Amino acid sequence: MAPPAPPLFPTSPASVLGTRSGDTKEKDKGVNVQVLLRCRPFSDEEIRSSAPQVVSCNEHRREVTVNLNIAAKQIDRTFTFDKVFGPQAQQQDLYEQAIIPIVNEVLEGFNCTIFAYGQTGTGKTYTMEGNGRKTKDGTMPVDAGVIPRAVQQIVDTLEAQNAEYSMKVTFLELYNEEITDLLAPEDLMRPLDDRQQKKPLALMEDGKGGVLVRGLEEEIVYSANEIYTLLERGSAKRRTAETLLNKQSSRSHSIFSITIHIKEATPEGEELMKCGKLNLVDLAGSENISRSGAREGRAREAGEINKSLLTLGRVITALVEHLGHIPYRDSKLTRLLRDSLGGKTKTCIIATVSPSVHCLEETLSTLDYAHRAKNIKNKPEINQKTMKSALLKDLNSEIERLKAEVHAAREKNGVYLPRERYMQEEAERKAMSERIEQMELEIEAKNKRLESVQEELDIERTQSEELHNKLDVSQRKLHQTQELLNDTRSKMKEAQYTIKERNYMIEKFQASEDALVEQAGSLQSQLEGCISEIGALHSKIERKCRVETDNQHTMQIFHGGLDQQLKGLHDSVLKSVELQKQYILQMQESMQSFMDKKQEATEVFKQKATNLKEFFVSGLKQIHDLAHSHERESTSTFEKVNGVISAHRTSLEEILSGSVMRAEALLHDLQTSFSIQEETISTLIRHQQEKAKGSLDSVKLFSKELEAFYDMHKRNLTDINTAVLDASKSICESLDNLEEVYKETSKQEEQLLLEKISAMITDASARKMELVMSRIGMIRESNTSSSEGLQRDLNNMNVNTIHSQTQWHGFVKEAEYHFDEVSSHLASSQEKLDECLKHCEKNTSEARDHWKKLQSGVQQLENNNHLEVDLIVKEGVYGNGLLLTKLEETNEALESNLEPCQSSLVESMEGSLRIDSDTTTAILTLASSEELALSELQASHENGSAAIQAEADQCFSSNYLEDVPTGITPIKRPIEVITKETIEALRVPSVEEMVQQFKEEMQNFPSPEKVAVTPSPKEFTMKESKIPIFADSSLLKDHRAPLANVN
Repeated sequence: MAPPAPPLFPTSPASVLGTRSGDTKEKDKGVNVQVLLRCRPFSDEEIRSSAPQVVSCNEHRREVTVNLNIAAKQIDRTFTFDKVFGPQAQQQDLYEQAIIPIVNEVLEGFNCTIFAYGQTGTGKTYTMEGNGRKTKDGTMPVDAGVIPRAVQQIVDTLEAQNAEYSMKVTFLELYNEEITDLLAPEDLMRPLDDRQQKKPLALMEDGKGGVLVRGLEEEIVYSANEIYTLLERGSAKRRTAETLLNKQSSRSHSIFSITIHIKEATPEGEELMKCGKLNLVDLAGSENISRSGAREGRAREAGEINKSLLTLGRVITALVEHLGHIPYRDSKLTRLLRDSLGGKTKTCIIATVSPSVHCLEETLSTLDYAHRAKNIKNKPEINQKTMKSALLKDLNSEIERLKAEVHAAREKNGVYLPRERYMQEEAERKAMSERIEQMELEIEAKNKRLESVQEELDIERTQSEELHNKLDVSQRKLHQTQELLNDTRSKMKEAQYTIKERNYMIEKFQASEDALVEQAGSLQSQLEGCISEIGALHSKIERKCRVETDNQHTMQIFHGGLDQQLKGLHDSVLKSVELQKQYILQMQESMQSFMDKKQEATEVFKQKATNLKEFFVSGLKQIHDLAHSHERESTSTFEKVNGVISAHRTSLEEILSGSVMRAEALLHDLQTSFSIQEETISTLIRHQQEKAKGSLDSVKLFSKELEAFYDMHKRNLTDINTAVLDASKSICESLDNLEEVYKETSKQEEQLLLEKISAMITDASARKMELVMSRIGMIRESNTSSSEGLQRDLNNMNVNTIHSQTQWHGFVKEAEYHFDEVSSHLASSQEKLDECLKHCEKNTSEARDHWKKLQSGVQQLENNNHLEVDLIVKEGVYGNGLLLTKLEETNEALESNLEPCQSSLVESMEGSLRIDSDTTTAILTLASSEELALSELQASHENGSAAIQAEADQCFSSNYLEDVPTGITPIKRPIEVITKETIEALRVPSVEEMVQQFKEEMQNFPSPEKVAVTPSPKEFTMKESKIPIFADSSLLKDHRAPLANVN
């Protein structure tokens, strides 16, 4: 099996010597994928069918325009690319303008990829490979494609530089999602069918972000002709077939890779290896199965091709839109091109299209994909140079490894497996790999579903927010509409009331009008009779009056004119004076009322400020009193806590001291008993021959006494344990009672202080509660742990006692059993007895030491508890002191700030009052001076008018002589008879006319009250009722009073 090939798109080598500084900025910024567009010329079949051209190329502006005819309308779509090559462009033009810079970058140490993308039959393979190879004279054919020209440029450049280099070539094919090596040697021993079915290669991750193909052959080449030969050999193995769209359609994707290693020398003389790689990709074209005529196997091929190209389009879309997940793993093609799309490789895409209208749909799809691919950003990095010595070292290690494998194979000194086992493991490994890939695909599908569900959730949330906003708007509009409806209802009620009142007035007017017309008719009939009676009298007097009338006519005209002028002048002056007096009087009254109100407002404001200060001071005093009471109660509570804990500590010490004293007394008695028994046993040993039976009885008696002692010891231990448990329970109950008492006290204090300083007291109480609870918890935990330790020690003592008792019973039984052999085994029995006694003494000493340690531990526990409780009390007292200090500082700050505020407020009000008083005095002074001036004007005007009137009266009364009538003859006077038409005219006009007449009168004679105040509906109705009912103004009498003298 061949070793794994290096990554198809390798990352930089491991040995780092340095990179070019100019690449850092380019790496950070990113480089867009270069996209070229090439349009092939019409084929012979398209020319014969006269297919219209829908694609036009503008190479200078780098634009491609597609002419669309939609619904009888000409619509053009224009796309812009990095380079555009029309149908007349040659292979050499495309290569010189676009490919030469890319090949130069490969020689500089970059990884570059060039691949053709487009519909089947648009010239992708022709662009990449061409139709011819190098001719006999060494010149390049005109139809040579990108691959042979790139090979020729690489070789010519390296030969011109006299550089030491090496080149390796790989050529693979991706057919139906299976990878095969087109350069793999054929096994002539295998059947023909097996040779035609190439073994697929596995695609693996290299752990550095790249991919590698396991088992891919790398051919080392030394000349361009060798590369041409390998290219022809691999191209002959590619799968091609004839379709309706292309006679020689590529049914698979191919990737031709050239890896170049160039040796360079540093100024220090070290040799470096520079690596560059050029990947030339020829993609199979997308096709419409119905139009290409693919059937069965060809249809499956077309489906796999379209699937891989569709995945490529999805990857391009995801990269352009900067999505979080890029579906590289959905297809092996995208996995192979992963580094070329969004990676560290410089990429050039050659998009090929057809100009015919028959391929319009595929052409638009290709243009859209290519235009989107322009926005993909790669971050190309120059391959890091490696030292030649390091590379040689790696190669030597690889050679040694291979030699060892060959030697092991020859000597059969390694681990070998049967072929069936090896094939089984390979099948299991492959199945496992496929299962992993399937699980990864399932995970990606689940992630996609999760993303779609999340998007739907976001959409639903957005819609819900929009609906809530619309509901709020509708509710506001409904509220506004309800308010408008209520307003309209109130106005409608007012209008109905006004209409009722107006109708009532109209009825009264009509009744009055009828009565007036009736009375006017009776007066008209009486007046006609009077006229006929006095007609004769007037005709008699007319002749006498003519002369007198002519004589007085001239004087009356003069007197009337003068009288009217004087009256008009007097009236105008009088009115002006009266208006001025009224205005001055109103101004005085207004200013006086303003000053009174201002004075009252100032007094009220002062009173409110004083009340506010008193209220604020009383509140602070209450807060201060509450804080002091809280401090006293907290101090007393903590003193109670300290007393309770001290009492419990004293009781626990008494219990433990008594228990320890009893235990020490018992231990002392035990030691004394041991000493006495030891002496007795020694005596019995000396006289054991004579008193064996007595010794046995003594041993039995001693055993009974010892058992009684152990029973008493166990009872004492039980009493001690019970006393300790009772003490622990009493301490816990005391702490629980303390906690409940403190909680009740804190709740009562919080209830009292909550109304005014809720936030401050709650925070302080919470802190104190938390502190006390934490300390009580610590005490409980410490007490519990100490009780558990004490219980464990007591249990250990009990176990030791029981163990000693058990041993002693065994010894007694053994003594009874071996009573007959006491004499022969006296020495051994004495030793055993001594050991047993020593063991008992040791156990007794350990018990005494353990009791002493227990007493010291309990004492230390009580001391620690007492210190912790004292610390709690001190912290509580300290917290209360801080609270009281803060309250006092707040009280003093508020009192100190309140007094200046009150003083400044009162001063500002008094200053405002003084300014108002000065202003009022100035206005009153001005008004008084104006009043005096007007009084002087009035007096002078009245004197002049009186003089003129006296002079005129004297002229007409004394100088003018007239005939004095006797008064017997009645004076003829004209009598106007009211006609029926005039009487009918006295009727009240219609409501509309009355309203219009009222409005006209209001416009002609506006009064200050009518201009300044808008009448209410009721006032408007009352004013309407005062409209005069006389339509003829000639019937109105002049009720003006004569001009009176003004003193």
